[in-house]
Amino acid sequence: MPEGPTHSTGAGAGPPTGTRPTGPDGATGPAGADRRRVTIGQDPRRTGHLHDHVGQTQAPTTPATPAAPGPRGRLADRRSTVDALLRHSPAQPLFRLLATRRLAVLAYHGIEDPRTFALQMARLVRIARPVSLARIEQAVHDGRPLPARSVLVTFDDGDRTVLTEALPVLTRLQIPAAAFVVTEHVDGDRPFWWAEAAFLATHGGTARSLVGCPPGAVVRRLKALPDPDRRTALAELRESAGARAPRREQLTRDDLLTLHRSGVAVGNHTAGHPCLDRCEDDTVQDEITRSHDALTSWLGGEAPTAFAYPNGNFDGRADTLLRRLGYRVGFLFDHRHDRLLPGQPLRISRLRVNSTTSRDRFDTILSGLHPAVHRLRGGV
Repeated sequence: MPEGPTHSTGAGAGPPTGTRPTGPDGATGPAGADRRRVTIGQDPRRTGHLHDHVGQTQAPTTPATPAAPGPRGRLADRRSTVDALLRHSPAQPLFRLLATRRLAVLAYHGIEDPRTFALQMARLVRIARPVSLARIEQAVHDGRPLPARSVLVTFDDGDRTVLTEALPVLTRLQIPAAAFVVTEHVDGDRPFWWAEAAFLATHGGTARSLVGCPPGAVVRRLKALPDPDRRTALAELRESAGARAPRREQLTRDDLLTLHRSGVAVGNHTAGHPCLDRCEDDTVQDEITRSHDALTSWLGGEAPTAFAYPNGNFDGRADTLLRRLGYRVGFLFDHRHDRLLPGQPLRISRLRVNSTTSRDRFDTILSGLHPAVHRLRGGV
């Protein structure tokens, strides 16, 4: 679940369902995904957005004076400058060298900017080695490290843009991936709870446990509440808000099969996406097993073997249950690299990234420089 703004829903039909090929390493996924290097004829440095100007009937006779950027614009400019400085700093080559001996697991959510995402993936196949979830599970099982520069691409929640926007790019570039799905939303049109809460808070919604909390901080506050209190607060937001959150098309069971057969492994992300460390014992078990059973049924009896903790919040009770259910790997959301042979397979680190991440930041995330600076500044 993202901390920031909610994701827009992509447009267009998903790719046709096909059989899931087997790569040369024996892992399921697009053939040759772990070794093939692909390039495309676009300059990967061009990651900015294109803006259309409408309603302009004639060119001005004198040059327009640019408007002074607002606070958000100034913050974005500062971040862009810092990202460029980091990428061109003397530390970047050293971190890039160190990263060749570590596993990078990229954690996306939805795809807001398909063009930039395509450039990110094109860069990935040039400078790294995309591997499948099955390849990582096999390495853990055999006790043998993954190849140098291994990268796994993952998506949390099950936003429909993973099918409509990400899958065509992954298929074209032969990049395997994994999608961790919130199963309560499959076959429906209900928004994810954090997107709904953010909308309700900006439309006058209030709750007793959110008194004094500005709308922009509501989701963060809700995550920190005991789960029963979070559910109560959501109910109060729905009752008091001046408008209902808009519906959004979610993935269907057929969509999950399409992803599964196209080289995107489907994993467990709980039924409703609560923060498990804020839940009671019965809720932890229900959230994991209900999602596990649903995915097993929808995927033709093939039980999921990978789990991603909602919000990255590790929970020991969940760990015990996952082992009992036969899960092989689990993923955090801690903005770190891991070992080429993960020491704790049910707590593999992941790097936070999104489809709007600039080329400069994308490179320093892959190298580990950005995560290192993030930790030095007190980030978690």
